[in-house]
Amino acid sequence: MARIFNFSAGPAVLPEPVLAQAAEEMLEWGGSGMSVMEMSHRGKAFIGIHARAEADLRELLAIPKNYKVLFLQGGAAAQFALIPMNILGDKKSADYVYTGQWSKKAISEAKKFCAVNIAASSEDQNFSYAPAQAAWKLDPNAAYVHYTSNETIGGVEFNWIPEVGNVPLVADASSHILSRPLDVSKFGLIYAGAQKNVGPAGLTIVIVREDLLGRAMATTPEVFNYKIQAEADSMINTPPTYAVYIAGLVFAWLKQQGGLAAMEKTNVAKAKLVYDYLDQSEFYQSPVAKNDRSRMNVPFRLKNEKLDDAFLKGAQAAGLVELKGHRSVGGMRASIYNAMPMAGVQALVDYMRDFEKKQG
Repeated sequence: MARIFNFSAGPAVLPEPVLAQAAEEMLEWGGSGMSVMEMSHRGKAFIGIHARAEADLRELLAIPKNYKVLFLQGGAAAQFALIPMNILGDKKSADYVYTGQWSKKAISEAKKFCAVNIAASSEDQNFSYAPAQAAWKLDPNAAYVHYTSNETIGGVEFNWIPEVGNVPLVADASSHILSRPLDVSKFGLIYAGAQKNVGPAGLTIVIVREDLLGRAMATTPEVFNYKIQAEADSMINTPPTYAVYIAGLVFAWLKQQGGLAAMEKTNVAKAKLVYDYLDQSEFYQSPVAKNDRSRMNVPFRLKNEKLDDAFLKGAQAAGLVELKGHRSVGGMRASIYNAMPMAGVQALVDYMRDFEKKQG
């Protein structure tokens, strides 16, 4: 069996040991005589899987006791609406930081429920940087402050946590959660789609401070109500059981790697390998401000865009796939999440160097 190097932004590469264990347990899990996919979510076996996954996630992120962990469905995009529905309370407005396509979508959804104040934006430079804190114009009466801490499409990452006073800070951390340690206590709510660093598409993680529960609009359906889901251990309806199981395997794998501090060191080294090559090349270019470059999503361009198709075809032939940039921005993008091995990143840089020699 030949495994390729998959640079997809999501659904993305998973750790091979996780896939191997899932394959081994596909027909029967733990002597139960059935697959996890066949288990009742209310049965003892799955409740144990769910509890272990939550406990390991809490350990990895050092989540304080006064935060609830929810395993939900609908992707991070569903949370664009569920956040104002759940935590606006009696407030009429919220602050949003506009740094690219995903924050744009979050803003669009929020406007259906409240007034939106654009506290900061990087639109002036085509979303190529993270706005400095000094430029933010925050409303102390806002219900919350929302930002996208890593813009998957543009490759812009906040390498710092904003200071927003007593207003709850909300982060869409979908594309870099678990790639580094994170001080959860600085946030009111963190949410993330699973299909980058956590597991298969279909699972969404919400980490929410307890004092923000119980504020949902009266019209909020029970299945979308954070407080009701928290009280039911995310099982007000049938959860995405198999996705939770795979996420649990990923959490265990991360612990085996030494946890998030060790993972961060590896991710820094992988990103440095790519960016160092881009910076010394006159054939390729990085569109993102150096201090705000994402460790997870590396967009780059060939200075001669007529060579794009040849680059992608050659990469595919070399076993390097999903390098085409998002349709909204073009160019190339290499997503190098936790499960992408250093060997994959090295293979990419070697190919880029070889292509430059032949075409430059």
